[in-house]
Amino acid sequence: MTPKGEFGIREFAAAKINLTLEIAGRRSDGFHELASLVVFASVGDVVTLDPGLPPGLSLSGVFADRLAGANILGRALDLLDACKPKLELGAVHLEKSLPVAAGIGGGSADAGALLRAVRRTNVEAGRDIDWHGLARELGADVPVCFESRPLWMTGTGERLAELGGVLPALHAVLVNPMAAVPADKTARVFRALGAEPLAPDYAPPPAPKLADRGALIDFARERGNDLGAAAEAVVPEIGQVLSALRRAPGIEHAAVSGAGPTCFGIFPDGASADAARQQLAAEHPSWWTASTTLGGGSLRQEA
Repeated sequence: MTPKGEFGIREFAAAKINLTLEIAGRRSDGFHELASLVVFASVGDVVTLDPGLPPGLSLSGVFADRLAGANILGRALDLLDACKPKLELGAVHLEKSLPVAAGIGGGSADAGALLRAVRRTNVEAGRDIDWHGLARELGADVPVCFESRPLWMTGTGERLAELGGVLPALHAVLVNPMAAVPADKTARVFRALGAEPLAPDYAPPPAPKLADRGALIDFARERGNDLGAAAEAVVPEIGQVLSALRRAPGIEHAAVSGAGPTCFGIFPDGASADAARQQLAAEHPSWWTASTTLGGGSLRQEA
């Protein structure tokens, strides 16, 4: 059993960024086949599991009041209990710092963090648990968020491949216009995309080999995000964010992450990223902005 710290078992739930996202086509099961270079930001939520307290879920943080209805963490706890009733669970607290329905995997990151916390708490009892299988049951993005490190993701998100070495850290700004987002945003974006059926002979592309920072940025520019135009059609404010980012001094690349509406801009260094964030925040005070680094680091595990 992992010793509990003063505040229980804490796991950082890093924001997930699709640095690239290609949609190969619509599969016979109705899902879309994708290929994505996924990286994680240095900003995120925090999930705390305290096995010393009765089971329950509590919330705090800037965006806690935006979580309405059933929470993915509640579903994760139910799934874990059904999977192995003798697992030690406990009280779960979520400090919600990321916007909701933002295209940066907030809920998936929270679920992945909870699974890691439970695994740390139940070292022996968890040895025979298929953690990735549990993650897949919770959502397409949960397996990569459970790993919370740069990976090449294919299929519907269930296939993860190593990139071969640690990606260099990228200095970036994340921007969310905080626009009204329909509850079925992702479904609308895929409908707007109108993907063709997947070719019968389709084979997923192998994980890219990116030797340095320049190669990484070139790859991001070349591959882009196939959902970009469709996401903007559903949430037009994405276009305003991208235009503002592309006017920022020093900007090297800007795109929307996943189905949006959060966008990211990559800058040559932390100082230019911070300056861009400050300018964007001053010009658009209603937007959510964050300076961050993308990739380049290992899983951040807390006390």
